[in-house]
Amino acid sequence: MENQFPKNVRQIGNVSDTPRIYVEDYVDTFLNQLCDKADENPTGAFLIGHTVRQEEQDCIYISGAVQMEEIDTEGPDIAIGEETWKKAGEDCEKYFEGGKIIGWFISLPGHPLLLNGNLTKIHEQYFAHTGTVFIMKDAAEKDELYFAYKYKELMQMGGHYIYYEKNPSMQNYMVTRRKKIGVTPSEVVEDKAAKNFRSIVKERFEVQEQRHTSRVMYAASVFLVLVVLIIGVTTMNNYDKMKSVQSSLDYIKETVSPGKEGQTVETSAQPKSGTEDSEPQEDQGEGDTDDGGSVGGQTDGQASGQDASTQGKTDTNSGGDTAASTMKEMSEDIYIVEKGDTLARISKKVYGDTSHVDAICKMNGLSDGNLIFIGQKLLLP
Repeated sequence: MENQFPKNVRQIGNVSDTPRIYVEDYVDTFLNQLCDKADENPTGAFLIGHTVRQEEQDCIYISGAVQMEEIDTEGPDIAIGEETWKKAGEDCEKYFEGGKIIGWFISLPGHPLLLNGNLTKIHEQYFAHTGTVFIMKDAAEKDELYFAYKYKELMQMGGHYIYYEKNPSMQNYMVTRRKKIGVTPSEVVEDKAAKNFRSIVKERFEVQEQRHTSRVMYAASVFLVLVVLIIGVTTMNNYDKMKSVQSSLDYIKETVSPGKEGQTVETSAQPKSGTEDSEPQEDQGEGDTDDGGSVGGQTDGQASGQDASTQGKTDTNSGGDTAASTMKEMSEDIYIVEKGDTLARISKKVYGDTSHVDAICKMNGLSDGNLIFIGQKLLLP
């Protein structure tokens, strides 16, 4: 048996004494049946079990019993013969492999339930060592006495425990002895009290198991609800942030798009071909003049081409200045976010201090000042 106390026990009397005595339910039932079926002659049994120390407590476990075949009587006294001992040893080895006889039981009909010198002598003859037990029962009085041998004498115990567990060895022995003790198999295997107690224990186990299952299910349900709530809150927060970013992008797109279109139109209107045509005409005119300058038509045409070239350059420069001024105006109102930028850093970079962070947020519809990304175009107030 493992070094732990049985879980299913029933207390009988005051169990504050040491050692603790634990009697298996089938053993207790068998001893009661021997006591009930005894007539005027004494009946007894040898107790089988072991001793162990658990949680600083000395414990004696009685897990089996074999009936005494014959008890000799000498007047008011009794005696246990060698043949009885021999038969008990054979039954113990046959039905309780590895079992050890650690005490005995006696029922003396017509005699008072009292420990006398004759019984003490028998115990000291066969069980004079610590960890042995002597039990007396009286069917008529429905009473019993338990004794443990300690301090070199039998000392009465205030109470004991009945424990419940599978005990096939004792059940098999009880079935084989049913005819000799005069009981039916159903009476041998389980009496009514034991059956009722086992049913109660089983019901309690089922209730405890149901409660445990309910607690586990409740905890799992609460956990799932918390997970769903967390996911929902996170999703709503992300949705609000994404919506804010989208609003900012739409606003920037609407604000910047007209300027880009105007820039494209003005840039495409520059008369690059006029500039290219005018330069060769200037070179040609100069060459003709060096050669003699005698052809007046060429000189007039040259002058006319030069005027046209000058006018084209003027128009081109005018268009370039307009586009440049538009780009400069846009660049002053828009800032493109770079790596490592924050609103505070942008405010300090553009305005020289960080006091314009709120204004930048309001201008760009930002609910979270840290929610900016590289390449994002910010309107500057």
